[in-house]
Amino acid sequence: MIESRPEFDKIISFDEFNKYYWYRDELSQICKSLGLENRGTKQELNDIIKQYFNGNLIKKSSVKRKKKRVEVLTLDTPLLECGFTFNAHFREYFSTLTGVSSFKFTADMATAWRKVKKEHDLSFTIQDMLKVYYGDSDYAKYDHSVCQWNQFLKDFCADENNRNYSDKLKVASILWKEARNSKNEKVYSKQLLKEHSDKIEEYRK
Repeated sequence: MIESRPEFDKIISFDEFNKYYWYRDELSQICKSLGLENRGTKQELNDIIKQYFNGNLIKKSSVKRKKKRVEVLTLDTPLLECGFTFNAHFREYFSTLTGVSSFKFTADMATAWRKVKKEHDLSFTIQDMLKVYYGDSDYAKYDHSVCQWNQFLKDFCADENNRNYSDKLKVASILWKEARNSKNEKVYSKQLLKEHSDKIEEYRK
C-alpha cells in the first residue's frame, strides 16, 4: 500500500512532519491556521513549525516597529539602525565598498539579515555584512539542502527510467535520504537508483 501524506493535524512530531515534502504555500497555510507567523521563506516557515512542535509559538507580529534611521552610513553602522534592505540604494552602497560594479547580494547575506532581524541583533554592522559577503564570517550560512532537494527531484522526474513508479515523490524522497546521508555528492544518478532499487521496488506500477 502506498503511504500517503497525512493531514497536518494528524502529525504528532516534527520528525514525522519532516519525512514529507511540503510546498512553501502549504507551510504558510499551516502557520496561518495555527495563528503563527506565516510570512517568510520556506526555511523560515519550516523553522516556525519546528518551534511549534517544541512548544514555542512564534506569533504573527502585528506591531510595526518605527525604524530609527541613521542618515550617514559608516562601516560601524548597525544594520537595524539604518533602514537596511536589499534595494538599489544599498546595492549601490555595497558596490562602492567592494568595487564590484554590478553588485549582487548573496544567499549568505540574506540568511545573515534574517538572523539579525529574528534576534534583533543591534551589534551587527555593515562591516559584519561585508565579512559575510567575502566569506570571512560564520555568522549565518544559507542552507543549500533545499535547493539540492529541488534539483534532485527535478533530475529524478526527468529520468525516463522512473516512469514506472506510482508515487514519484515518495521514491525520490527515499533516494534523497540515501544521497543526503552518504558522503557522496547530493545529486540524483542512475547509479543511486540501481544501488537502492530494493528499497523502492514496492512502488513500481
